[in-house]
Order: sequence, then structure tokens, then C-alpha cells
Amino acid sequence: MILTEQQQADIAAFKRRYEDLKAAGQGQAPRALPPPTPREGAPVADSAIIHRESIPGGWYWSTRLHRGEALRLFNSSGASCVSLLAWSAADPSERLNHADTIKVQWAASLRKGRVILSDMGRVLLSIIEDTSGAHDTLAGGSSAATNAARYGEVATRNSRDNFILAAGKFGLGRRDIAPCIGFFAPVCVGADGGFQWEANRRHAGDFVDLRAEMDLLVALSNCPHPLDPEPSYAPQAVEVIRYRPKPAGIDDLCRTASAEAMRAFENNASFTDRNVAG
Repeated sequence: MILTEQQQADIAAFKRRYEDLKAAGQGQAPRALPPPTPREGAPVADSAIIHRESIPGGWYWSTRLHRGEALRLFNSSGASCVSLLAWSAADPSERLNHADTIKVQWAASLRKGRVILSDMGRVLLSIIEDTSGAHDTLAGGSSAATNAARYGEVATRNSRDNFILAAGKFGLGRRDIAPCIGFFAPVCVGADGGFQWEANRRHAGDFVDLRAEMDLLVALSNCPHPLDPEPSYAPQAVEVIRYRPKPAGIDDLCRTASAEAMRAFENNASFTDRNVAG
């Protein structure tokens, strides 16, 4: 795609406006985020493990995750993508909002130190460990239509249908399926504004750890990402470890990384206090 001079000028103007708004919105400089977690780092002690599960390629898994617990998503093959949806267990009308997760933190990239926000301005999950930062908040998960376009008219499972099945186990329906986040999906935006797939950012042994900041209903789908250029449908199994991480301290990175994150955690605290008082 070749951009006209006017289109290039518009993009430059939008970028300047974004930078101006970002500077105005951040009353303090955000903390520098750390480098990726080493793949051999951050071992989970056996005594901390609550449950572990292998999700076969193409299938899904759902669970109730209590506040303070964590999930480790482990990509042993390096070829899998795990799409995630989450809802507040107290009120499932509050759900993961990928758009707010991006714009509130002024970044489309997810990595250690970032948080995943709800549509009520609260933190659902904190990313406490991450080996790659190769995650997608923009393109979304697969559907029957994207699978048909990629693999032809053959029977293949997809994330949209998986999420409908998973939501049904919580008493939820199609209207409760919002845009998802895809882990181990190295999607980036190129200079022309289009999506690009950076396969060299995804490796065998990658993992990401998500700490629940409220009681949650969680659904995971292990289906190929719609932008994955692999021509054959051959998703590999991924492992999920539910465990008890160390309690967050007063200087916890996810809670203090930016003014926006601090406000979101304040919203969590206010919500918890009201529920306790009630």
C-alpha cells in the first residue's frame, strides 16, 4: 500500500496529537518496565501450585480464578496462541476491555508490568512475568470465517466458538463475548499502518504469568491466530498452571508503573471496600 502525501501528513498530525495527549495525561513519568523474564527464570514452586492443565490444540479451558491467584500460560512448542477473555465473578457484565487496556496505558504492547483492564476502569489481571512481550491486543481471535479463509472449507475449531462454549459454563451467552487478547501472538503495526506477523519473537518455552486482581471467570482458547501465516491447521497443546504467587508488595511494579495503573488499582480498592461495607 502506497500512501499519498496527504495521508502521510494526516498520520504525522495524528501522531503529534497522540503524543500531546499522552504528555498531558501523564502527570508523572511512568516507571521503566523491566526486560523480558528469562525463559529459565521465575520457577513456580510445587507447593504453590493449585492446579495444572494441558489444553489440547484447538480446544478451550475455563476456570474461576480467585483474587491473588495467578495463571502461568506455558507455550512449550513455541507455535501456539492462547486467546483470553475474563469477566468479574461478582458481576459478569464487567469484562475485559482490550481498547481501554491499550488507551489507558498509552501502549498497544503487553509485557511484564502492564495490566489488563475492565470496562469499569478496574484491573482484572496484572502481568507479573513474561518472556516475550509478543502478544496481540489489536487483531482479535479466530472465527469460523477467518479459519475458512486461511485453511479452506474444512472442519477446524476457532476461538469465537470456543469462547461461546466456555461462557456457557458460566451461564453467559453470545452477547458476553467481547474482543479478546491473544498471548504468544507476535502482531505489530508496520510503517504502512497494516498488521505484520513477527514470527522470530515467539519461541518454545515462552510463558506469561497473570495475577488476578479480583475474583474472575476466565476463558482460554488454544487456536491459531488469524494472522499466523502457517498454512496448515496444527495447533499444539499449551500448559496452564494455576498457582499462588508471592503477595504484591507496596512497591509492586504493576501497581505503581504509571499514574493510570495507580488510579485503576484505586478503583479496585474502592469497589472492594464498598462490597465489604455492604
